[in-house]
This record gives sequence, C-alpha cells and structure tokens, in this order.
Amino acid sequence: MGEILSFKTPEFLWLSPLALLVAWLSSRWRRPAVRFSDVSGFTAATGRRAWLAVWGSAILRGLACFALILACAGPRKPDLKTRLPAEGIAMVMAVDVSGSMSTQDVIWNPTSPPISRLEAAKNAFKLFVAGGEAPDGTTFEPRGGDSIGLVTFAAVPETACPPTLNHSVLFKIVDKLESKGGVDAGTNVGEAIGLAVIRLDKAKGQRKVLILLSDGEHNVDLQDHKDAKKPGIDRTAKPREAAQLAANMQMRIYTIDTGGDAPLDAEPKVVAQREAGRASLKAVAEMTGGKSFSATSGAELLAAYREISTLEKVEHTSYQYRRYFEFYPWCAGVALVLLLMAHALDRTLWRVVT
Repeated sequence: MGEILSFKTPEFLWLSPLALLVAWLSSRWRRPAVRFSDVSGFTAATGRRAWLAVWGSAILRGLACFALILACAGPRKPDLKTRLPAEGIAMVMAVDVSGSMSTQDVIWNPTSPPISRLEAAKNAFKLFVAGGEAPDGTTFEPRGGDSIGLVTFAAVPETACPPTLNHSVLFKIVDKLESKGGVDAGTNVGEAIGLAVIRLDKAKGQRKVLILLSDGEHNVDLQDHKDAKKPGIDRTAKPREAAQLAANMQMRIYTIDTGGDAPLDAEPKVVAQREAGRASLKAVAEMTGGKSFSATSGAELLAAYREISTLEKVEHTSYQYRRYFEFYPWCAGVALVLLLMAHALDRTLWRVVT
C-alpha cells in the first residue's frame, strides 16, 4: 500500500468555505491609501495592476485562511517503514527439558531421520514466533508485536528469557537448550506454571498466554531438592493449583503433550502415570479457557501451534500504530507567509489612491 495523505482531525475541513468568505470580506475592507488632492490623473489606471490591487490581497488572505484550516485538520502521511511499539500479546513458552525430551522419536520431515522431542519443540516454537514456511508447506504469520519469554523446567523451573520483543535474542537462547538428567531429573509441571505466571504478571500486554510443552507428568516435590530455597518459586504448587492461579489472573494456558502412549509392554503403573499426566495437562488447559493438544510428530506439533496461532490471532498493524510525517507546521507557516505578503503588498505595490 502506498503512502496516502490523511488528516488527524478531518472535521476541520468542513470550515473550508470560510476561506471564500474571508476573501470576499477582504475585498470589501477599506485598504491602506495614499491621499491626493486630485486623483483625475489616475482614472486610466484600470489595468492588471489595478485588478491585483483590489483582489490580490483578498486572494492571499483567503488562501491563508484555507492553509490555517488545513493545519487544524492535521494533514499527515504514514511512515510505512517504521511502526510505533504496540502492546500485543504477552506470551511465555514453558518447555520441558527433562531427560526424556532427548528421545529421538519425532518425525519432523518425512524425508529425514527422526529428531529428539526437544529439537522438534524448538523448531516448532521458532516457526510459531518468527513465522515462515513449515515442512508441510503451510506458513505461520510472524508475531513481531508480541512480548515472548521462555521458561525451562525439569526438576526445577528456570527463567531462560523474560518476555521480550527482541526475538533474535530469544532464538539464540532456544537454540542452546539441552535436556537435563542426573540430579535435575524429573518433570516439575506445577512449578513451571507458577514461575511462568510470575513472569507473565510482570509483562505488558493486552492478553497473557502460557504455552506449556511436556512429555511427562508432574513427579517432583521440591521440599528436599537442592534448589528448594530458590527465590520466586512456590514450592508447594501442583499443576491444578498453579492453573487456578493463572485462571484467577485471566491468563490462558495451552498445553502440548509430546509423550505419546505408554509402550504396549509397559507395567500398569506406568500406563496409569501416562494417563494421569495427560489428564493433568488437559485439566490445566480447561481451567484457564485454553486447549490441550497431543503431538507425537512434527506434523501434529505444527498443527497444535497453528491452532494456537489462530486462537491467539496476531492483530495486523493499523495506521494508529505507525509514525506519521506531520504537515500541519508547514500549513501554518504558509498561512503566516501569505498574511505577511498581503500586509506588505497592501502598503506598497497594491496601495490604493484616494
């Protein structure tokens, strides 16, 4: 779209006929004159200069009035290259980085070997934020106006990146994510939601959204963990308790389960835990007005993000968010120049003889 001249307060343009009235009244005003005892010698001076003496000042004053009206209307053009910051959606992505996320069982591209669950989650998240074409040919709209942060969790959640509009920094952090094991083994879903809620509460945005991706169920109690005294974490929060807090603060949570079904030869206890984990994530989403997804392949993961992108649609930037080139000072300056010209010419070249 090309640059289009618009007016900040176009209602002032209704005053444009006043310019004609000012010009007509100006032509009838008594003008500065030079007194002569006998003006009979000027009777032949009725040419172009005489016409200008009568109507020149009126036209200049009428144009000056019209320029002032334009200045009040606020003519301007949008700067299509620069947009003013606008408050979009504040969003935090909570990503499970427990050891099981390193399992390489996700088909991201049918022509390539399987990749790890964490690598697939990173790829899908970057497409969701930056926009672009997915392996299946579909595209994502960029979310450049959204403030997006990242929380990672295994046994203990951590703020990898607070909500920011600088998505290039966020992507560098995402690229460095690795799964954890050993003393950090575990899946602390409840505390991850709690920490993400804290980060969202401090962020600016018209809406606040949390996307939680995990392949397991909440199975950690921080009371005896080495980081139990870490500040800013509610050590007693369970997934449903943390989700209730988010719901009270009108934060919507979307959950993505990447764990899939339990193996066919799994013990009943393992099957029950897997089902409990799924049910917990679904309950978390429903409590906050969000939605729960199950994704064990790249296509399903992208489909989940695509639906989230539709539900949390990116608002297209409108002209109210653009920086404008304002022309009202120029219009006011033109009006002043025209008035000064009329004033000066009335007292010199256009002076009337009486």
